[in-house]
Formats: sequence, structure tokens, C-alpha cells
Amino acid sequence: MTTTNKRGFAQEVWDFFCSLKLSIFLLIGLALVSIIGTVIQQGPQREYLATLSETKIRLYSALGFFDMYHSWWFILLLYLLTLNLICCSIKRLPRVWKVVSEPVLVMDDGFEKSLVNVKDLKLKGSKEELKSRMEAFLRAEFAAPVITEKDGEYHLFAQKSPWCRLGVYVVHLSIIVIFVGALIGSFFGYKAYTNIPEGGAISQVQTQSGKMIPLGFDVRCEKFSVSFYDTGAPKEFRSVLTVLENGQPVPGFQNRPIIVNDPLTYKGITFYQSSYGQSDEGSLYHLTVRDRKGGAPVKLNARQGERVALPGGAFLSVMEATMDVRPFMRGFDGPGAQVEFTPAGGNPQPFVILSDKYESFNAQHGGDLLITFDGMDQKFYTGLQVAHDPGVWVVWFGCFLMVLGICMAFFMSHKRVWARVTDSGVTLGGSASKNPAGFEICFDDLVEKIGKA
Repeated sequence: MTTTNKRGFAQEVWDFFCSLKLSIFLLIGLALVSIIGTVIQQGPQREYLATLSETKIRLYSALGFFDMYHSWWFILLLYLLTLNLICCSIKRLPRVWKVVSEPVLVMDDGFEKSLVNVKDLKLKGSKEELKSRMEAFLRAEFAAPVITEKDGEYHLFAQKSPWCRLGVYVVHLSIIVIFVGALIGSFFGYKAYTNIPEGGAISQVQTQSGKMIPLGFDVRCEKFSVSFYDTGAPKEFRSVLTVLENGQPVPGFQNRPIIVNDPLTYKGITFYQSSYGQSDEGSLYHLTVRDRKGGAPVKLNARQGERVALPGGAFLSVMEATMDVRPFMRGFDGPGAQVEFTPAGGNPQPFVILSDKYESFNAQHGGDLLITFDGMDQKFYTGLQVAHDPGVWVVWFGCFLMVLGICMAFFMSHKRVWARVTDSGVTLGGSASKNPAGFEICFDDLVEKIGKA
């Protein structure tokens, strides 16, 4: 009884992993969690986290939603689907393999009754002549036949595309190969982010976990540019990068422009244009100051945070600035700066100054002085996503196998034709694994050609 119970439990486990219902459940589950990974930003930046409540951040972190494709439960779904595919293939493949490798060569009376397409043909000639005619006909019009002699009759068997029956198992294998490639990339690859100011270079990047990864070479940002829509939203941002080995530019990788969806790849490491920002390093702000009562305007230059002395004993510090205030101030355009103005003997006063186009706006602050912002020598930093995925070629190979398997499974058909040659004539039979209506037309065409031969 114990042995029977063990066998029964083992059979139930085996049937569970061979179940089509399990396949459907796992595929739907993977699709749903992939939607979560699309909606929720992976490896979120501080700007995205600022839009979430503290409760959501804790919940998403606990569930692994911020790095969902590396979470233990997502990997578990992949393992279960892989195991399910392997079990289904092991259970069904031997039967299909037998049909492919050991076809029925003899069309006896019992097998003939199982065929939908059967035709008796009254042809003149001896058995030997009819056998030779049918062999030549099938070789020319269908496929080279295998001839078997049994009980004084000749049986000819010809087939086309027998291996297409294995298409579904090629698809199963492709999915497993893709999963293996993804796991190789997950365990042995990395995804990191880095910011490079214009003119600056980096030789290592930082992963989401804070680990520093040396690149083995340097990447320098030669130039960064950004264009805007009329609304002030960024239209396109572009980085010009140079790869350096031992301090020297690598031929073919010098002054290479990259934009979103057009990355740079070197030694298996890919640099994607991800973000950008204004670099404070090296930026020089231009100001004009004049006395409200009259007098010549004074041109001043300042760097971020630097206290600049103004006429009359006041001081001014530029905290931050932009060349286009449209995203921040509706109805205004052009350059603008957030400044801290300290009148002589007074307390610091923060306010915004704009270009001389908005003189009335600028006149609201500054005491006896009228201060305008003329622009700046602006420098940016480029934000790059850096990815190294050693399993990418395994994934591509899996994709190739999937396309091949789908073509085999859906666009090809295993067609078989039998011919039994007797003293009274020829009996022709045929079948196809797919598209029986289309094969019936093909079969009737063969019958018609035999009659005319």
C-alpha cells in the first residue's frame, strides 16, 4: 500500500508539471508581472521616489517591484515554466519522434481505413511496370519514395517535411534558451548609471546596489547638447563620447554621438543615453547691475554660490540658473536665476531675476539696484545607463530558434503519400498533419496527374 501511495503521489506531481493548465497559468502570471515592471520604474531615481508615499515605497521595496526582473518570485516563475516545458516535452516527444523516425511504410487494409484521402486507380501494366511508374512519378511530383514488398504487393511511401512536427519542441527549447540567457545576464552582467560632465571622463560605474564596477577603459563626454519644444519640454538630447585606452582615443570610437535608442557599445558594455542635467562645474553666470537713480550699468560675472560685491555695499549669490524658464514659470521665457541678495547691513533676500526683457519683474526686488540676468556659459552633464549582458547572444540564439520553431509549427505541414501496387492497379492514400483542406486539393491534383501519365 505504501508503494502504491508513493507511486500515486509521484504520478500526481508528474501530471501537475506536465499540465497545459500550469503552462497557461505561468504565462499569464509572467505577462501580468511584466506589466507591473513596465508601470513601476525599475531602479528608480530620486525624482520618481519623490512622487510616491512612504507606504508605497516600503511596500514596493518589500515586494521587489523596484528590481522586479531580479526578484526571487519572478525568477521562481521562470524556473517553474522551464520545468513545465521540459516535462511536457519529455512526456509527448517520444510519440512524435516515433512518427517522424519510424513512419508507417505499408498501407494495409486497416491503415487504409484510417486515411481520409484514398483513391483506387485502374492503370494498365504489370506490377513491376506500375511500381516503376509510381516510383518515378512520386519522385518527380512529391518526394522520393521508400519501396516495401509485402505479400506479393508493392508499397511505396513518400513524405514531405516530417521534421516540422518537432516545431513545437523547438519553440519549447527556444524559451528555455532565452531563460538561460536571461539568467546568465542576471548573474554575470550588471546595469549601472553614471553622470559625466562635459569635458569629464569616467573609468568606473556604480550599480544600483552601490557597487563600483571598473570598465577597463575610459569614456569621455566631449560635448552635450539639448533641444527643446516650444513648450520648454526637452525634444532631443545628444552626447558625444570618446572611448580611451591608456589615455589614447580608440579608433572608430572617437566623437561618437549617442541619443536615446542609439547607444554606444564597446567590449560588450553598452552606454545608453538616459538623462541629463545642468553641471555646476565650470558654469559662469552673467549679470547686469545698475542704480535705479541712473548711472552706467555694471557687468558682473559669478559662479554658483560665490558672493559677488555690488555697488553700495550689497552682495549677491547665484544659487541656480537656467537658460529657459518656461518649464518653471508660465508666461515667461529666456534665462533666469534664483539668487540671494544681501543689502548693506541687511538680511539675505532670495528671489528670481530674469533677462532685461522683464524689467518690471526684476524691479520688484534689489532695493536701490536693478539686477538682470544676461545668461550663462552653460555646461551640462550627461546621464548614461551602462549595461553589460554576457547572455545577450544566448538570448538572440533563443529568439532565432523560436522563429524557426514557429515557422515549422505553423507554416509547414507533414505530408505523407502511400501507394499500394497490385495486379489490379494502384491504391493511393495520403494525409497531412495540418491544413487537411489544402492537402485534399494537393492529393486530388496528384490523382489527376497519375491518370494522365
